Amino acid sequence: MQVEYKLLEASHIRQLQTIVGEQYVFLDAESLEHYAHDETENLHFKPEVVVKPRTPEEVSAIFKMCNQHKIPVTPRGAGTGLSGGALAFRGGVVLSTERMNQILEIDQRNLQVTTEPGVITEVLMNEVKAVGLFYPPDPSSRGSCFIGGNIAENSGGPKAVKYGVVKDYVLNLEVVLPDGSIIWTGANVLKNATGYNLTQLMVGSEGTLGIVTKIVLRLIPLPKYDLLMLVPFRKLEEAGEAVSEIFRAGFVPSALELVEIDALQIVSKMVDSSVVPVTPDTAAHLIIEVDGNDTEVLMKEMEAIGSLLTRYDIGEIYFADDAQQKTELWKLRRRVAEAVKLKGYTIEEDTVVPRAELPSLIRGVKALGKKHAFEVVCYGHAGDGNLHVRIHKEGTPNSYGDEAMALILRELFELVHSLGGTISGEHGIGLIQKGFMPVVAQPAALELMRGIKRTFDPNLILNPGKIFDL
Repeated sequence: MQVEYKLLEASHIRQLQTIVGEQYVFLDAESLEHYAHDETENLHFKPEVVVKPRTPEEVSAIFKMCNQHKIPVTPRGAGTGLSGGALAFRGGVVLSTERMNQILEIDQRNLQVTTEPGVITEVLMNEVKAVGLFYPPDPSSRGSCFIGGNIAENSGGPKAVKYGVVKDYVLNLEVVLPDGSIIWTGANVLKNATGYNLTQLMVGSEGTLGIVTKIVLRLIPLPKYDLLMLVPFRKLEEAGEAVSEIFRAGFVPSALELVEIDALQIVSKMVDSSVVPVTPDTAAHLIIEVDGNDTEVLMKEMEAIGSLLTRYDIGEIYFADDAQQKTELWKLRRRVAEAVKLKGYTIEEDTVVPRAELPSLIRGVKALGKKHAFEVVCYGHAGDGNLHVRIHKEGTPNSYGDEAMALILRELFELVHSLGGTISGEHGIGLIQKGFMPVVAQPAALELMRGIKRTFDPNLILNPGKIFDL
């Protein structure tokens, strides 16, 4: 379905300035360039204007104008996305939530927090932590990404293995629809069987159905203690096998991360860290964390996991002795993606398979690398089967628009699908993965999704060109 979008005219710019104030409408070359890219490969799509509203009512007025004139609107949070979801693919307006950045209420009685979408995730986590509460989803970019973007992508992070992802904490959302209507999707309650679950429909919809302007999240009590250990494996596939074995033995770590040794060496050099002991025969490390309220119980759990892992070909297990060492280890893990991208591994895939299939996925990824002559490093949230695959192929900086790389990725995604997995665990489909949706989604399911999009956004103005074509 082809939509003829209109270019912005001087009268439209004046309307936007009236809605939000002249100082929050940006037309200068520097601003447009800044909002022309995110963290997705090296993609570049320049908007015609950037607008920064402060209230839901301002968002509503912007939508009403754009909907009337068929001007595309691209929602944008912090710009940390990895699927091109916040790029102005069709030009038009980039609507930034940067000014909607207040935590409105921490309700300690009901273990809830109400926040605006432009709050940095780590700021939110620290604010609730200060009163003894815990918001577990913690993507690697938590120090810069916005909570609204996390809602849009249904983000996860290391803690997802025990505590779940963003959707497991969202109770209610205030949403502005493309026609300017402002609705609440649910209620601030733990159970809700009142009609269709619009709240969960919005979570992970990648800004294609509406813009979230207020968020109500459930919280849990903050665990008092955590312990962390690093386990070196001499065989990469055995590291993958061990992940499933830990859970089959009855343990549920609060985090279980896999980092291939090549990626670890790259990030260690970038941050000038020697906290991780690396021997020449190390192939990968598992980072294993447990948390709770009884240190004696946690120590016994760590000892039992360590004993379990001795059946594999491992090196000496390293225990983080204090908070500083834990922080250093997590800093290395969280900066892996940045480090390997700077090293030339510009193409990142966000595959996820059932835990027990991790060894098969790792084997398949390495075989594809040999077959198609590209370098590859693997890391990610092994505890929930979410493996990030970073590719470096000489002369191919992007996957988007490259036919040869698209064929390689289709092979990868067909392998993932055959293992019972899917093509994105937490980064979303956005722009760069939409061509692969038919690999994992049946035609009838895709048509249902398209129908939902048309119902919410009949003029197709909101984040056009993302997830699938219409």
